[in-house]
Amino acid sequence: MMRRLALIGLILGFGALRLPLELHLNQEHQAAQFRTAKLDLSLRERIGQANFIAALSGFRAPIADILWIQAHTAWEKTEYGIMAHIFDNVTSLQPRNFYFWDNAAWHMAWNGSVFAFENPKQPRLAIRKKEQREFFDLGEDFLIRGIKNNPESYQLHQTYALFLEQKRQDECGASEQYRLGAKLKDAPAYMERAAAIHLARCPGSEKVAYDQLRNLWQRGKDERKPTVITLLKTLEDQLHIPEEQRIYKSAR
Repeated sequence: MMRRLALIGLILGFGALRLPLELHLNQEHQAAQFRTAKLDLSLRERIGQANFIAALSGFRAPIADILWIQAHTAWEKTEYGIMAHIFDNVTSLQPRNFYFWDNAAWHMAWNGSVFAFENPKQPRLAIRKKEQREFFDLGEDFLIRGIKNNPESYQLHQTYALFLEQKRQDECGASEQYRLGAKLKDAPAYMERAAAIHLARCPGSEKVAYDQLRNLWQRGKDERKPTVITLLKTLEDQLHIPEEQRIYKSAR
């Protein structure tokens, strides 16, 4: 009886000592966004058992680099379906590396979509357009998941803004992504200006865009770019700003 009680006490004591350590490790993993990595059975099936064991053993970065090289080889062969599969594995292994998300999105939304649309082996335009849209969706998915895993990266917001502008013709969405990215650490000054410029092209946002562009213009000559001046003149006409209040007039 005494031995059983001693054993129970030992187990409870070990649990009490282990609990703070596990809580600390859990907090560190969450802070590093490691909880978003999908090191599960589906990943093991995709990258093979040996690579999966290596990833679990702390070799995630080297395995991701090797897979990235394989993706480059697939790109040289224009095997975009294989590339998408590999990119998904790489970003699962290295979710905190924005470079992988950014380049995966670029290959899918730009290179892959152009290849699909101009595919000489597919004579039907409707199918080529459908496949083009699928590559747009793949690229956008990489950007959305990349931003979720790297909320401090202004670069991914910038690429997403470019995608919305060029592939979706969504000026409002592009402005929002530039605005979100401009708030982040180390974001270049032009992102705030880009947010205002695209907002000026967003239907229904002309007054807000005019105020933002006017504020930028008032900061000094570094913000008085030709595009800013042109948009100010256009918006002053559209909004029927009184002649004496127009900023272009005060600049002469």
